[in-house]
Amino acid sequence: MIVARILAPLATIAALTFPAQAQVEIQEVTSPGGIDAWLVQDNSIPFLAIEMWFGGGASLDSAETAGATNLMMGLLEEGSGDLDETEFATALEGLAASFDFDTYRDEVVVSATILTQNRDEVLALLRQALVEPTFSESAFARVQQQVVSSLEYDGNDPDRLAGWAFNEMAYGDHPYAVPSDGTLDSVAALTRDDMVAAHRAALVRDRVSVGVAGDITPEELGPLLDALLGDLPLSESPLPGPAEVALEAGVTVIDFATPQSSVYFGHTGIARDDPDFFPAFVLNQVLGAGGYRSRLMREVREERGLTYGVSTWLSLNRGAPMIQGGFSSSNALVAEAVDVIRSEWALMAEEGISEEELAAAQRYLTGAYPLRFDGNGQIAGILAAMQSDDMPVDYINTRNDNVMAVTVDDIARVAERLIDPDSLRFVVVGQPEGFDAAN
Repeated sequence: MIVARILAPLATIAALTFPAQAQVEIQEVTSPGGIDAWLVQDNSIPFLAIEMWFGGGASLDSAETAGATNLMMGLLEEGSGDLDETEFATALEGLAASFDFDTYRDEVVVSATILTQNRDEVLALLRQALVEPTFSESAFARVQQQVVSSLEYDGNDPDRLAGWAFNEMAYGDHPYAVPSDGTLDSVAALTRDDMVAAHRAALVRDRVSVGVAGDITPEELGPLLDALLGDLPLSESPLPGPAEVALEAGVTVIDFATPQSSVYFGHTGIARDDPDFFPAFVLNQVLGAGGYRSRLMREVREERGLTYGVSTWLSLNRGAPMIQGGFSSSNALVAEAVDVIRSEWALMAEEGISEEELAAAQRYLTGAYPLRFDGNGQIAGILAAMQSDDMPVDYINTRNDNVMAVTVDDIARVAERLIDPDSLRFVVVGQPEGFDAAN
């Protein structure tokens, strides 16, 4: 039996992102086989988007098979069932549909865009890719070489090197320490059997969150969910536990011949479900996420001309949240930029922010939010992400209220708790002047 519960209309979003006469509702749908999905039905155009987040992602790889999940996801369109890669691509093109298969630390994401008139055929083809991939030796060898070539290219990118080194220092033996797409050695050593194992671990029906937006009813969606996902197995591989962020204050310099250094910095952050998340979210906007309005951009770029850009973000990894940042600067200026960031970090911890900064951040964050809902694909992705993060179904309605409820006192309290200049670690890749080799 299909269970569909219509939730409160998202009036604000409807007014800003859909035609005025449209109704936007989130409906919770449970298929006859017990698969849950959130649906925003919009029959104004004959088009449907579906997005599925499977919990686990690249973090399910062992150290020896790092990159296996990423490579496996890259092979899902390279032949399935009785179709080889060319026949699969021809069938997909003939149905005017598109699939995307992406790998992240904590999940793999599958998304599809579908014309209503081809819906059943497209979903049958997507099911075949998810359930019956062939992982042919020829496709495996070709895609494996593509990943190896990409890693070789990234190995000459100082920004990628800085990110890899920062994660390795931060996460120790946890899977987060290794790039999601693996290393040159690990990817080169992968076998077809590793693809079969990665597929069995990652694509499981009891860790999937489904978001759907567009031209479909709850009654139509339920059976399609079972047809699409019902043949996937239940999970057997446990998720990795939390990671302990092992960073200490200081600067690590990795010598790399380039006129401009790339820098990553950060320390332990705050979890998405922490009661102080919204004050931390607004704080980060003022500190470094607000583009030209942020303190770091003003002090590092505009006041001193030390970089073209600097930013911070809340990294919401499930096992080890962090507050991080990054920038690039000429080798002669990077040490001064690091000093300025340290000073701004300490100032935020000591004084918080002003009422004017708070008002500007709230105005931007609440005003920009509806712009995320500008298409069925974006809406389907938001719905899947909300479920994956265990967010309430009314989050969209309450999110801006939560942002506006933040006060300067909240920011001061959270800044004292979150922002720790004594733990701030910088990783610099380049040939910066003014640093020891490591300190």
